[in-house]
Amino acid sequence: MKPLDVAPTQVEDHWVAHPEGRLFCRSWTPQVETAGAPLAPPIVLFHDSLGCVELWREFPRRLAQTSGRRVIAYDRLGFGHSDPRSGRPSLDFVAEEATHYFPQLREQLGIDRFVAMGHSVGGGMAIHCAAQFADECEALITESAQVFAEDKTLESIREARAQFQDPDQVRRLARYHGTKAKWVLDAWTENWLDPGFANWSLLDVLPRVACPVLALHGEDDEYGSLRHPTLIGELVAGQSRVAILPDTGHVPHREREEHVVQLLREFLALSA
Repeated sequence: MKPLDVAPTQVEDHWVAHPEGRLFCRSWTPQVETAGAPLAPPIVLFHDSLGCVELWREFPRRLAQTSGRRVIAYDRLGFGHSDPRSGRPSLDFVAEEATHYFPQLREQLGIDRFVAMGHSVGGGMAIHCAAQFADECEALITESAQVFAEDKTLESIREARAQFQDPDQVRRLARYHGTKAKWVLDAWTENWLDPGFANWSLLDVLPRVACPVLALHGEDDEYGSLRHPTLIGELVAGQSRVAILPDTGHVPHREREEHVVQLLREFLALSA
C-alpha cells in the first residue's frame, strides 16, 4: 500500500443552537490547491453510543488530509462538550437524529450536499440521514453499524453494563463527558436493553438509501455479526461495497486507521 498524501488542515470549533441545547462541533478543513474550485462536499461523522468528538482522536484530521474534504464531527446532545439532556432519549432515538438534530447542524454550518459516515449506532443514524436527505447525500459510509437488535449485540451490552459497575470505568468515561457520564452510559445500555427496543431495525430504511455505500465491519466485532454489513450491502438502492476487515474488532478506524483511511479515500474518489 503506497503512502498517503497529506495536506495541512485548519481546525475550527463551532456551536450549533438547538431548542433543547447547544451542540458542539469541530471541523477539519484541508488546505489544498483547488484552482478556485470549491471543496467536495464535506464528510459528517456520527459517533457511537459512548463516543464524542474527542474520541475520534486523529482520525478526522487524517481523513481530511487524505480525502481533500472538510470533515465535521459533532457531539450529540448530552454527549461530550454538548449541553446536558434531561431524561433518557426515546426508543426512536436513532431515527430522531436525522429529523430533530442533523437538520439544525446542516442549516447553521451551511452544509448542502454531504457524505455521511457513522460508527456503530452512529452508522444507523448516518443511514437515516442518507435516506432522509437522499437528494443531498453524496455517499454513505457505515463502520461497525447495527441494523437490528441482534442477540450478540445485546449480550455484549449486558456485559459492558456489568463492567461499568466499577466506578473507575465511569470515571474514565467522565474524562470525555464530564458530569454527563452516567447519563451517557444509561442512554446506551437502558435503551438498547429496553424490551420495547427489541424489534428495532433499519430494514425498511435501507432501501431508501440511493447513494453509493461502503459498509465496513471488523471480522471480530464483538458488538455485531457480519449479518449487519451484509444486509446493508444487499438492501440499499445505491451501489454498495462491503469490506470485512480481518483481525479487527468494533473500532476499525482506531485499530487499523491507515487502512481505513485508504479505503475511504478510494471509495470517495470513485463516488465523486
